[in-house]
Amino acid sequence: MDRFTGCLLAGAAGDALGGAVEFSTRDAILERFGPAGITSYSEAYGGLGTITDDTQMTLFTAEGLLRAWARDCAGGISCYAATTARAYLRWFITQGGHPRHGVLATTERSSWLAGHQQLHSRRAPGTTCLEALRVTTRPGVSADNDSKGCGGVMRVAPVGLFAARADWSAAGTFDLATTLAALTHGHPSGSLPAGVLAVAVRELIVGAGLPEALATAKGILRNRSGHEETLTALEAAESLAGSGLSHEAAITRLGEGWVGEEALAIAVYSALVADDLEDAVIIAVNHDGDSDSTGAIVGNLLGARDGVEAIPPRWLEPLELRDVIVEMAGDLHEFVDWDITETDEPAGSGSWVERYWGPRPRATPDLRPVG
Repeated sequence: MDRFTGCLLAGAAGDALGGAVEFSTRDAILERFGPAGITSYSEAYGGLGTITDDTQMTLFTAEGLLRAWARDCAGGISCYAATTARAYLRWFITQGGHPRHGVLATTERSSWLAGHQQLHSRRAPGTTCLEALRVTTRPGVSADNDSKGCGGVMRVAPVGLFAARADWSAAGTFDLATTLAALTHGHPSGSLPAGVLAVAVRELIVGAGLPEALATAKGILRNRSGHEETLTALEAAESLAGSGLSHEAAITRLGEGWVGEEALAIAVYSALVADDLEDAVIIAVNHDGDSDSTGAIVGNLLGARDGVEAIPPRWLEPLELRDVIVEMAGDLHEFVDWDITETDEPAGSGSWVERYWGPRPRATPDLRPVG
C-alpha cells in the first residue's frame, strides 16, 4: 500500500513543483530561485502545491480503470478503454468542455471524482487532449491525429498499479497503457512511452529494481510497431546517466519533454542518476521545457519504488487534493478485495459503490488485455 500511495503522491508532488516553472527556461529558473533551481513549491495557479492537468488526468485514469473493473466483475461491460475514455470525457467537462451530443450519457457526466471542485480548475490542459476529446464520437477508439505530445504518458501510472494488483502480465499492462494514451495521441511516440511507464511502475511495485523494470519495458517495446524513437530516447537516457555529463548538458541532449519520448527519457535519466527521490524530481523539473510532466513521471517511478517516506514533508503537507490522491491509491490497492457479484446492482454498500459503480452504458466490445 505504501508504494501505491507513494507513486501517486510523488507524481503529484513532481507535477506541483514543476508546474510553477513549466513554461520557464532553465536560465530563468536559476535567476529566480538561485543556483539550485526550484526545490520547494512556488506559487502557481493561486496557491502552493497546486497540481496541473497531469495529476488531474492521472486521477481520472484511475477512476476509469476502477469503474471498468467493478462493472466487469458484476457482469456488466468490460471495456477498459471505453470506460476510461468516458472518465477522460468527465475530466474534459471539468475543464469547460462539451462532448459531442450523444457521446456521454447524462448519467455518465458526474462521478465521485468529478465532484471535487478543485478538479474544475484549468491548469494549462494540453490542447491535443482537449481537441481529441472534443471531437470523439466513440469512446475507446484511438484519436485520429498524429500527435506525440507527452499528454499520453504523463497520466498512465495508475495502469501499472492496477495491473500489479490484478496480476496482469507486463505485455498486457503495456498494451492497455498504450491504448489509453492513443485515445488522445495518435503517433506511436505519443502512446508507446505510456506503455513503458506503466510496465516500469508495475515491475517496481512487484519488487524489481529500476534497471530491471526498464529492461522489461524495453523488451516489450522492441516488439511494437513504431518503437524506434521511444527506444532511442530511452537508451540515450540510460547512456547519459553514466556519462558524467552535467545534468543540464545531459537533459539538453534528451530534449525539452514536450513530446512523449523526451518526457519519458528525461524522467528516466533523472531517476537513474539521482541519489534519491527528492534529488530526482529536482533534476527533472529544472530544465527548459515541460517541467511538470517530467517531474510527475519521475515521481511516479521512484514513488512506486521507494514509497511515501521518500517524499519530503515540505512537498506533502501543502499538496493540493492530497486526501483524494491517497484515497485513490488505496482503492487501486484494495479493489481486488471488493465484494462484487454478478447482479444488476453491486452487493453491499461499501465506499467503492459510491465511487465507481455508476450507471451502465450500452454494451461495448471486450477489449481487455489478455494475460
